[in-house]
Amino acid sequence: MEHAEQHAAPVEAQPVPHAHGQQHPLGIYFKIWGLLFVLSLASYLVDYFHFQGMLRWSLIIVFMLLKAGLIVAVFMHMLWERLALVYAILVPPLLLIVLLGIGALEADYTFLTRGALFAPVAEQPPAAH
Repeated sequence: MEHAEQHAAPVEAQPVPHAHGQQHPLGIYFKIWGLLFVLSLASYLVDYFHFQGMLRWSLIIVFMLLKAGLIVAVFMHMLWERLALVYAILVPPLLLIVLLGIGALEADYTFLTRGALFAPVAEQPPAAH
């Protein structure tokens, strides 16, 4: 019995759960707002400087994904969640995007193959006797 009493922590030393939940400093939200503003400005500058082609679309997609990631991580509090919850929320849409990409590649292959295999055959002129 003495052994159990020695290992029992005093009541004051045990952590007390907070009734209001987790509080984050406002400074992090202001910094993220500023960063979102900078990323939005950069995406507008892509149009302002008339970037064209793949550079334009890749810059727009990168800025869009960065902004979406910041919003999900900070404003939806995913940064502070357990890893299992993050996986449960983020993995299904990512898997769906991969499957849609595979389907698009297969559809393109099928379309090109159909054109090659079922192309109309040119009619030959009748043979002269």
